[in-house]
Amino acid sequence: MKILLVDGTVFGTKTGALLRQIEQYIKEYNGDLELEILYFADLKHQILDGSPLNKDMQMMVQKFEEADGYIISTPIYQASIPGVLKNALDMIDPKAMRYKPVSMVANGGTYQHHLVVENQLRPILDYFRCLVTPNYVYTHSSHFDEKDSIIDDSIHDRLRELAQVFVQYCKLSETLPKDNS
Repeated sequence: MKILLVDGTVFGTKTGALLRQIEQYIKEYNGDLELEILYFADLKHQILDGSPLNKDMQMMVQKFEEADGYIISTPIYQASIPGVLKNALDMIDPKAMRYKPVSMVANGGTYQHHLVVENQLRPILDYFRCLVTPNYVYTHSSHFDEKDSIIDDSIHDRLRELAQVFVQYCKLSETLPKDNS
């Protein structure tokens, strides 16, 4: 199975640090999964305005379509997911992610912003009919050191649990219909 780990921002490194840690934990639970991190910061983004997609956006859409599961990592800015993440999801065919497992992780500057994951990102993924894992991990800036390494043991425990549940959702998804019509 191909798993796409999506760093859904063009700013900062905490979301990427979360994905690299989750990648390590997923490998511990299932070394057979093919994992790839897609850093939005490496792409030339364009606004979805009806114009033909540039090469980076075409590649991004293709990676979403070819993946069998996703870990989506997002910062929370101004009590919302970044526009670049929402714009990217707007480019994806609604059937492309159907019945595919998805886990969510986020980072924000206040503890109250954890609800953004539940109230903004989850409804979008539900629209896609993804198999969204029930556990997501929200981190605060205080959970990282000055080099953006995760220093909080409880966060490591929660990321391990997220990885374990995600791997089980991957197994479940193999039993579901692949017809996306």
